[in-house]
Amino acid sequence: MRRRDFVLGALGAGLASSGALDPFVGSNPTAKAAYEKRGIPYGAAVRTDLLDTEFDYKAAIVDHCQLVVGEGGLKWFDLRPSRDQFVFDQPDRLIDFADQNGMQMRGHTLAWYGAMPEWTQTIASTAEAERELVRHITTVVGRYRGRIPSWDVVNEAIAERPKSGATIRDSIWQKLLGKRYIELALRTAADVDPSAQLVINDYNIENPTRQCRDRRQALLDLLRDLKDRDVPLHAVGIQGHLPGDIEIDKEGLSKFVEEVKGMQLEVLVTELDVIDNKLPAREYDRDQIVAARARDFLKAISDVARPGAILTWGITDRYTWVPMWFKRDDGKPNRPLPLDAGCRPKALMKVIDEFTRAAE
Repeated sequence: MRRRDFVLGALGAGLASSGALDPFVGSNPTAKAAYEKRGIPYGAAVRTDLLDTEFDYKAAIVDHCQLVVGEGGLKWFDLRPSRDQFVFDQPDRLIDFADQNGMQMRGHTLAWYGAMPEWTQTIASTAEAERELVRHITTVVGRYRGRIPSWDVVNEAIAERPKSGATIRDSIWQKLLGKRYIELALRTAADVDPSAQLVINDYNIENPTRQCRDRRQALLDLLRDLKDRDVPLHAVGIQGHLPGDIEIDKEGLSKFVEEVKGMQLEVLVTELDVIDNKLPAREYDRDQIVAARARDFLKAISDVARPGAILTWGITDRYTWVPMWFKRDDGKPNRPLPLDAGCRPKALMKVIDEFTRAAE
């Protein structure tokens, strides 16, 4: 069953903890009916520049995905080459592609420490930082109001190694606005598009290490603080960049999801891939380990709460960020994604299908 047959059932993922319809369903009566099927939509990060030049890449996205998110395009570096310039060509093209193919587009991201254009280094005061952040979110969310149903409003806010009194990652926003930049971003996005699902997105919380435990706790503390103060927030994105050589802390991850669910927040899997630089050279063996790692990760989440969506960061091994940071010593190409370099499904795609279709 390919995307055209699966899309309506898959679009039925809901805000199970709150009883609300999933943001990807919207007001479409057919999609609302499909909500009862309890399918989980699958999606992938897309390089917009390849959609017009590589037919098999485009066909893979169309064939497998119900959701897309831009690898770039909505990050500050792409959108804001200068203080007074907004360049929307990439996200405009991607959302048109999504519309033409019966998909939804996620927004990534509004406030992040990374991919900042050089001119932002000249932001020098609290008032100026607040003005620029609010202006950015108002302009970007306003442009896609009612069309992008889910936004990673704040991305990777937790410090790499949280310490008492220092759990929020350094950034231009943290430097000039402190922790309140997170609340400011969420409230601004909610004001501009009250119908949008607002997400805090983060990574490195799934392994049995002290660092992951500390990051889970810091993220939970942030979420509780926001909820206690009625800051608009609807979901947590667990990125899922999984080290292939490290077991999943299934108990710790499930407990984290249980805590999130108890706060009436949904869980999304937003950037799944498996980093395979330390796995065996033989492709079959490597693919099986990658699939098993992803299965453990998705099961630890799904045992507690049905994720509202599952997205991978890319779809084919031909285009992946992994070798930029985790190149294999043996020179063999990395294989972190559901399709191989020829866009053929691998064991990881079967695992994703198991979880998305099991929820129908």
